Amino acid sequence: MTLAAIDAAAAPERLFVSGAFHPRAGDGAPENCGTLVLLSPAEPGFWPHVTAAPEFADKSPNPLDRWSARVIGALARQFAATPLFPFTGPPWPPFFDWALKTGESFRSPVSLLVHHRMGLLASYRGALALDAVLALPMPPSNPCMGCPAPCASACPTTALGRSGYNVAACHDFLETALGEDCLSLGCGVRRACPLSAAYGRLPQQSAWHMRQFHK
Repeated sequence: MTLAAIDAAAAPERLFVSGAFHPRAGDGAPENCGTLVLLSPAEPGFWPHVTAAPEFADKSPNPLDRWSARVIGALARQFAATPLFPFTGPPWPPFFDWALKTGESFRSPVSLLVHHRMGLLASYRGALALDAVLALPMPPSNPCMGCPAPCASACPTTALGRSGYNVAACHDFLETALGEDCLSLGCGVRRACPLSAAYGRLPQQSAWHMRQFHK
C-alpha cells in the first residue's frame, strides 16, 4: 500500500491525497493509527462530478457531506482504514491541525489554511486512518514565502485580514449589496490568492459553499 495507490483509487471520484502524516499521541487520530491521509477535491472537475451524484438529486439535507461519507467510506473499506470527517462531531476532528502536520498546508497571512496546490481554497472532504506506516513525500515549500500577500488586503471590511477572522463581521458584510460578489463568486480573500486563481474551482461551487455558510 502506498499514498500513490490511495491517490489513484480516489481519482475517479475527483478526490486526491492532499497530505499525510504519522500521528503521535495527542494528535487526535485514532489509537494505533500509523498514517493519517487527508483527501480533498481535485480540480478542475470536482463540482460537475459530485453534483451528478444521487445525493444531490434526492433533495435531502447535506448532500456533499453524505456523498463524502459514502465515497470515502468505500475507500476506507478498500484500504482497511477508518474514515474520518470534518463534519462529524462534537468532538470535531482537528482537520486544521492535521493539515498543518502534513507539511503540505500552511497558516496563511490571513490565518486561513493555504495548500501548495489548492491555495486558500483548501478544503478537506475526509481522511483515512491507516494502521500501516506509509512512506511520505518531501514536503513542499510554503507558497506564501515571497508572495506579496494580496489576500491580506482583499477583504473590503475588517472581517478577514492579518488580524484574523471576524465571523460576525463577515456575515454582516454578506447582507450588503457589496457582499453579493462574495456570495456569488466565493470569498474575495480566498480568490485573491494566486494559487486559488489557478486551481480551477468553479464559481458555482464557491457560491454553494457560501450559501451553506451564510444561512
